[in-house]
Amino acid sequence: MPEVERKSKITASRKLMLKSLMLAKAKECWDQELEEREAEKSRYLAERIPTLQTRGLSLSALQDLCRDLQAKVEVVDEERYDIEAKCLHNTREERPVEVGDWRKNVEAMSGMEGRKKMFDAAKSPTSQ
Repeated sequence: MPEVERKSKITASRKLMLKSLMLAKAKECWDQELEEREAEKSRYLAERIPTLQTRGLSLSALQDLCRDLQAKVEVVDEERYDIEAKCLHNTREERPVEVGDWRKNVEAMSGMEGRKKMFDAAKSPTSQ
């Protein structure tokens, strides 16, 4: 049976148009997702971080505020460093290790299949 060349049901221009529409829709979804992330981030920060009231504070009060903020930054930075170190350790060290029969591994690694058979044959009582 001779092979018959299949013709595409969609023309090349139609394919190109559909591809460009799909890309435009994907970009639209991507932009919307970025906007949603930014809005969520802003909402979260507004909820967690109170606004600073620095008006009317004396120099010593401003210095105390700066010391408090610096202490909080150091705590958060230490936590970030610890989490980063744990993640790095987990990605480097936590690979799945297969545990199998160690005897098979020793035999395969030794490369002495023939010698082992000779040793086993010599060890057994008369095999004739």
